[in-house]
Amino acid sequence: MLIVRRNQRQRYSAVFDTKSGFFARIEDPGAPEPTWCEQGPELMDIGITNWCDRGCSFCYRKSDTNGVHMPVPRYRSLMRQAAAAGVFQVALGGGNPNQHPDFCEILATTRRDFGIVPSYTTNGRGLSRSVLEATRRYCGAVAVSAYPPFVETDVAVRKLTQRGIKTNIHFILSSESVDLSIDWLRAPPDWLREINALIFLNFKPVTRDGSNELLAKRHPRIAEFFELATSHEYPFRIGFDDCSTTGLITHGDVQPLSLDPCDSARFSMFVSERMQAYPCSFMAELCEGHPVTDDNLVDIWRNGELFVRMRESLSPTRCGGCASGGACMSGCPLFPEMNICNSNQFESPVRAAMSGSQKVFVPLTIRGTG
Repeated sequence: MLIVRRNQRQRYSAVFDTKSGFFARIEDPGAPEPTWCEQGPELMDIGITNWCDRGCSFCYRKSDTNGVHMPVPRYRSLMRQAAAAGVFQVALGGGNPNQHPDFCEILATTRRDFGIVPSYTTNGRGLSRSVLEATRRYCGAVAVSAYPPFVETDVAVRKLTQRGIKTNIHFILSSESVDLSIDWLRAPPDWLREINALIFLNFKPVTRDGSNELLAKRHPRIAEFFELATSHEYPFRIGFDDCSTTGLITHGDVQPLSLDPCDSARFSMFVSERMQAYPCSFMAELCEGHPVTDDNLVDIWRNGELFVRMRESLSPTRCGGCASGGACMSGCPLFPEMNICNSNQFESPVRAAMSGSQKVFVPLTIRGTG
């Protein structure tokens, strides 16, 4: 099904294919490219639970078996507001979202009741028959987070692909994983050949002691990785998160105009299991978000302090300009230290505004206006 939504005020149309996932924004002749969608987010990232039984040390949400679940009535309220705001898709996360006790109901509610396409990221556990059937029926795609030794990853991929579910792999690109990533691209494991796409996520140094040592740009083969990932054909698609745009521009064989920079607070937002809204999910452990009620989602989107601040910080000229022509919007305004480029800017404009003169960001209580 093809959905076309007209944004008359900003003079562009958004096109979304609910089956293939294709999405495009098409400006009117002579109209400027929109820097954000004023009427509301096009994509929502929703943490429906912070429950997870893996206990990974690198989890930026600190998810564990004490994590709480978002109640279904609150989720329905969120979907009602999302549909009214023009949201096309929701990405469900956690914790491990498919282990939410009402996960199948959440998927049905999203697609059947509100016409929004859900997808989710799983650690591979909890893929019961009922979850797999609801996934096949309602979801656009599923991403499996890959963890060594990849036995559970392999099992999860086979469960999903055998049922015809579009399956992607999410793999964190860090200084510890660049070598393995290159090995995968040169000789893909058998289980990778079954997937739709291998998507690399740039490591974010969130609330972990010494985590800067894991920044992908610190690896001596990072340029080789990006060149290899963007200049060859594979049995699956290769994808990257927005946080990798600086690396693609600096080292990849791509045209800058074909890349999307960070869309936080511009076209996407995050809502936590506690109904707190943020421009980006990586802010959830750093500050207090905007409390979402039954009728204030769009107001938060347009006027919330964190959202306004993020939009002001995403600028093509914040770095001082480079050969990319600002295609990366100066990279991540939260963690500029992770930008994989030659920029010498390492102070976050968002974190600096939150913490005054402090250059090292610490958890704060920042109350929004929503």
